[in-house]
Amino acid sequence: MDLLKLISDIEKVDPEVYERLDPRRRVFRHFGMAGKAVTAAVLPGLLSGIFQRAYGQTSALTPEIIQVLNLALSLEYLEFYFYDSGLKAGNLIPSADRPAFTTIRNDESGHIKVLREVLGSNAIPDPTRAAFDYSGGRGTNLGPFAAVFTDYKLFLGVAQSFVDTGVRAYKGGAPVLMPNKDILESALNIHSVEARHSSHVRTVRRGVETGNANATSVPGDLNNLNRIPKSWISGTDNGGPSPNTNPSTALVYGPGNPPADYPSEANTTQATLAIVNTTGGITAAAASEAFDEPLDPTTVKSIARNFVNNATTLFV
Repeated sequence: MDLLKLISDIEKVDPEVYERLDPRRRVFRHFGMAGKAVTAAVLPGLLSGIFQRAYGQTSALTPEIIQVLNLALSLEYLEFYFYDSGLKAGNLIPSADRPAFTTIRNDESGHIKVLREVLGSNAIPDPTRAAFDYSGGRGTNLGPFAAVFTDYKLFLGVAQSFVDTGVRAYKGGAPVLMPNKDILESALNIHSVEARHSSHVRTVRRGVETGNANATSVPGDLNNLNRIPKSWISGTDNGGPSPNTNPSTALVYGPGNPPADYPSEANTTQATLAIVNTTGGITAAAASEAFDEPLDPTTVKSIARNFVNNATTLFV
């Protein structure tokens, strides 16, 4: 058996095969040292072990990674049941917008399946629809967003808050996932999809607010971002769709804890460099729009906890 040819063939399918095997050089070292003892009978088993370690789950998830992934899973359940409830509510989502929200709902379902697969027996159980109170009333169903499934503008505003929280949460959890490159890559893939969801929801909000069916041609309004947002977060988005209610959406765009590590979305310093340059046309708004900021788990939980029944242990 030509081992190098075998790996070369695999490389045609998986260009990262050498990267996967490189940390396991000692396997090849042992393989070489035992060369004379390796027989045709044991070779298949030996190669199987090498590639199982290269592609398989080689180590147990750390408690820190389990916590990050279960928080992500909790947020995915929050979003899935939200969009699913919206699609099932009569006359809420216009027919023209239903395909996109069906895709978003199905994306959330896919994220749930991936996270549950990775977590295995460590995954939290499905909390079911009954665990959530999308009125923001913590189980009373009398919160400030009680009309969320009858008022389309309100539905879009709450959706924007959820997805923007999710984007910041995934970014905040990324450093914990860095030791496991496969899981990190999957999490960042989900992060990018959530960001696209946010952009779409914001675009639809602009269109609905201005009565313009061709919403992609409607610009955001820096002076009225609460109602007519850009397709991306600008500054603190004026506190989001509902900054003066309790709960307020302002926390979604504000700093986390500690603020030095989790600055607000209005942050204009990256890698210690102030990137505002008025002579170059980079305003504070533009500088903030160029980056999403991470959010710490405690702040994420405090935001999401407003939308679950107090009887559940989600986001505690």
